[in-house]
Amino acid sequence: MAGLFESTGGGSAAIVLDELEASILRSLEVQMLELIGPGPGGESDDPLAALFAEGPSEAPEDPALARLFPDAYGEPGAVADDETKASAAEFRRYTELDLRARKRDDALSVVRALDGLGGAGGEVKVAAADCPRWLCALNDLRLTLGTRLEVTEEDEEGLYQLPDSDQRKPLVMAYLWLGGMQESLIEAMTG
Repeated sequence: MAGLFESTGGGSAAIVLDELEASILRSLEVQMLELIGPGPGGESDDPLAALFAEGPSEAPEDPALARLFPDAYGEPGAVADDETKASAAEFRRYTELDLRARKRDDALSVVRALDGLGGAGGEVKVAAADCPRWLCALNDLRLTLGTRLEVTEEDEEGLYQLPDSDQRKPLVMAYLWLGGMQESLIEAMTG
């Protein structure tokens, strides 16, 4: 997989993906949409009700979702006291639904752009205004894969040396590819 972004000027970017790369990226984003889901309480067509909707107060049990929607208070991995738990629950209750909606919108932005290829490979042009959405969507995928693979800073170098027989190899390849895409997108946006 070699699809990387290049600057097209003005903060916009383009990436050429072959059919397999486009299919893999689209599949990962669709899986991300399924993982994020509509959130507790579902979607409301009433904008006023949506404005005042309250989200969950407990962190997700799924480690990947917990990574995407971390507690805003307390140290990761540390046992929180009652005050910290209450602050984290209150913050989550009023922010998680919006965060889920933004993550869904980011993933949908990528899916729609890839759908524009008509199931084939080709060049995807990303306007400057959409580049941050792509960057966030790629980051969410990478965080999720990293969590599923239980990647730590210490292991990341070892990922390059996994034998082909390792069952994790396809996910590791996607994880590393997404990292390269993120890096190239940042360079394209700023270059």
